Amino acid sequence: MMTRAKQRGASPGAAAVVAVALVLAPGLARAGEPVALDTGTTAWMLTSTALVLLMVPGLAMFYGGLVRTKNVLGTMLHSFMAMAIIGVLWTICGYSMAFGATIGGVVGWDWDKFMLSGIDAAIMSDYAIPEYVYAMFQGKFAIITPALIAGAFAERVSFRGYCLFIALWSLLIYNPLAHIIWGGGFLCGEAIDFAGGTVIHISAGVAALMCAFYLGARRGYPRTAMHPNNMVLTLVGAGLLWVGWFGFNAGSSVSSGLKTAQALTVTQIAAASGALAWMLIEMVIHRKTTSLGMVSGILAGLVAITPAAGDVLPTGALLLGAFASLACYLAILLKARLGYDDTLDVFGIHGMAGIIGALGLTFFLREVPEHGVAIQFWYQLKGVLLSVGVSAVGTLALLVLVDRTIGIRASAEQERVGIDHSMHGEHGYGFLNPN
Repeated sequence: MMTRAKQRGASPGAAAVVAVALVLAPGLARAGEPVALDTGTTAWMLTSTALVLLMVPGLAMFYGGLVRTKNVLGTMLHSFMAMAIIGVLWTICGYSMAFGATIGGVVGWDWDKFMLSGIDAAIMSDYAIPEYVYAMFQGKFAIITPALIAGAFAERVSFRGYCLFIALWSLLIYNPLAHIIWGGGFLCGEAIDFAGGTVIHISAGVAALMCAFYLGARRGYPRTAMHPNNMVLTLVGAGLLWVGWFGFNAGSSVSSGLKTAQALTVTQIAAASGALAWMLIEMVIHRKTTSLGMVSGILAGLVAITPAAGDVLPTGALLLGAFASLACYLAILLKARLGYDDTLDVFGIHGMAGIIGALGLTFFLREVPEHGVAIQFWYQLKGVLLSVGVSAVGTLALLVLVDRTIGIRASAEQERVGIDHSMHGEHGYGFLNPN
């Protein structure tokens, strides 16, 4: 099975430890055996795991500030519920499904990974870190992916319907995709997806688009103005996402060395490039820049560099960030023309920038693959098409299932009152008349 580390390489220090581990115990080394643990890599991976988890409350703040006052708590709770629901499912079976021994190249399974029951003393020979650390790091990716989708149907989704939907989506869509691309499945080693452009952002963006079409627009959209309730909250959330993304991308090297530095550097560059490009677009078209445009550009750049972070040079990062901002800006304009209500532009930013990054990285690779650019582009296209197809068909099927069992759309009265009060009995602010 080709793992993500084998595609990316490791630091010189880690390489020596890995070599010893492979001689003494292929695959996994157990505590008590004479195998050294790479404490530097372990420390960085613990830090990266915390940084990726920080992105989830960052996402909650980002989304929470963009909705109306009466929906801020319910919207933020969507992200926090993903931490709870997916956190439990990942422990029970998600990690085994994504990173267990392959079954037909589509999904994994390993009874040692079920309930994490067999990895208590396991050291991964590929990385020289405790397998617990790797499992928890990957679990944070599994958490944030369905949380991203929630932005598409914010302000009009049933809470219990949302909870069931993300549970099923994680089990039946995310876990197989993670296995196919990263965990030893049939595209592992072909399509480059360093930190989740295909597995995370494209799949979440396409799922968001399906949700927006299936649930329909918010009542009153687009005739009624629906302004963000707190752009300050959104800006803080965007800042936390930017910081957390260093763990997201640089942590995906699963090392503490040159590859880590390369991934961190291009992440910073692409985010800055995306932000600047969006602001320049606004300046040219509207003669002014906005904070919403700034944070949109940050996200576009970060998403675009995610699949490419370990494999492109700074020049590629600059161009991918700028191209992604332009593509996302145009995608949001197209949404207005088509009239569908992707509330917080999940497809317009995550889906579109993910596609730009996954395909565009082919032309900016640090090293041209032996099989050539054209073949690599075909591999990238296969990954994109797989993610789009699986996510679109699977999401639509799950929406129908949940809708016909417990319901997924909020009632007209719940939407009028706001999901904070109607579904949670709370208010985000002490206002008497929240909008």
